[in-house]
Amino acid sequence: MQPMIIILKEGTDSSQGKSQVLSNISACQAVAEAVRTTLGPRGMDKLIVDNRGKATISNDGATILKLLEVVHPAARTLVDIAKSQDAEVGDGTTSVVLLTGEILKNCRQFIDDGMHPTVIIRALRKAAAIANQKVKEIAVSVKTDDAKEQRALLEKCAATTLSSKLIARQKEFFSKMVVDAVLILDDLLPLNMIGIKKVNGGSLEESRLVAGVAFKKTFSYAGFEMQPKQYQKPKIAMLNIELELKAERDNAEIRLDNVEEYQKIVDAEWTILYSKLEKLHLAGVKVVLSKLPIGDVATQYFADRDMFCAGRVQEDDLKRTQKACGGAIITTVENLNESVLGSCQHFEEQQIGGDRYNFFTGCPKAKTATLILRGGAEQFIDEVERSLHDAIMIVRRAVKNDSVVAGGGAIEMALSRTLRDFSRTIAGKEQLIIAAYAKSFEIIPRQLCENAGFDATNILNKLRQKHAENGIWFGVDISREDVTDNFLAAVWEPAVVKINAITAASEAACLILSVDETIKVPKSVAETSNAAKQMGMGG
Repeated sequence: MQPMIIILKEGTDSSQGKSQVLSNISACQAVAEAVRTTLGPRGMDKLIVDNRGKATISNDGATILKLLEVVHPAARTLVDIAKSQDAEVGDGTTSVVLLTGEILKNCRQFIDDGMHPTVIIRALRKAAAIANQKVKEIAVSVKTDDAKEQRALLEKCAATTLSSKLIARQKEFFSKMVVDAVLILDDLLPLNMIGIKKVNGGSLEESRLVAGVAFKKTFSYAGFEMQPKQYQKPKIAMLNIELELKAERDNAEIRLDNVEEYQKIVDAEWTILYSKLEKLHLAGVKVVLSKLPIGDVATQYFADRDMFCAGRVQEDDLKRTQKACGGAIITTVENLNESVLGSCQHFEEQQIGGDRYNFFTGCPKAKTATLILRGGAEQFIDEVERSLHDAIMIVRRAVKNDSVVAGGGAIEMALSRTLRDFSRTIAGKEQLIIAAYAKSFEIIPRQLCENAGFDATNILNKLRQKHAENGIWFGVDISREDVTDNFLAAVWEPAVVKINAITAASEAACLILSVDETIKVPKSVAETSNAAKQMGMGG
């Protein structure tokens, strides 16, 4: 009898073979099931409550998957792919997850029948390459030198994205705002130069776009009310210095034997503070912003000299102001000159809802924009912010890559037909796999219909007929429960979003199919006791 050899540590959990691949596929389908109903203009929202009781209402695929905290190792792949789609192109996260789930579901029967995963993976990669090639072929380039036409195109792309979001009713209003914000930026379109600020209260229509930097008025001391609230072409000093009396004696021990000595120390502190303030005043600075606190003495001093100050400004706001207005964030007030001071055309402080906001407009150095969002509940404004993030990303992509395809399931049906036709030209196992891959694309129009409460089978039959007659832009018409030419209906998406989605979904499916064993290694006794000791010492 052969002796049994134990290689793995005792308690190691190992599962392998066909059952492991099937179990991974089931886990991924469960994740896809979680976001299935959020797809499209009639998609439902999910309310997710975390362990601290914080509620989030969202229909953004990436947000939902992040909050669900998926623990299954294979299913986590789907979460990562949704995140990568969100980071790369900003939208289409739900579509990617659904597509991956459907590809795996359609490949399941082949695994059941004993086909080797490598054969399936090879065919899937081939099919994905054909699909991407087809998207590039049929995508319509809409590059125009006419700024008006270019604007209209970008607004259509933004409106298509927003039609599946919470703010679909206000999509005209917000798509204009998003396009304005992106067009304000310079050629590199840096995302961090668009700030989004949320102010509770008011209606959505009161949201506004500021062509410059805006941030909430920070904590302020007495004397603030007497400072002027607007300037034309002010000089701006951005500091990383505390303008308060207590700063000099922190972490110091002083031993004195008479009152005069103490008086000298107090006087020295006042002298140091006043010399800092005087240098700012003499340099002609009108607006002083600091990352650290600005005390009441300094606030009063600035008010007497018609200067404005704000302390405890958030770091990202200060950096955006610096990029937009020029100058530098300085740690000393010595040698103040034009090169370290910023400037803008107009500075003003205004009341928005219950908060006061500082506005810097007409910034010379960098082009920047700030969206100020209004709305009722906090969760609602948070979801508006997520929706606008997707729209901004799509408009940025459309500016850089100017080819678009029709949305609403049209491009998916076109790809499905192309791949089905291709599968008939080849023999063997590949034919079956590519046909199954082709069928997977139909999940998008089918789910759009199901979420809207339509008869999905009926509409898909109509779509197949139209695409067989070469109506490549025919997709689901949500408003009339029918099919329509979505290119003419201006339901547009940048082609790069679809290419990214197909590539990501296919790669994720291949990755999950290629895993045939999961090994969970238990913590050794020594490691566990060490961790316990460290926790004990830490406590």
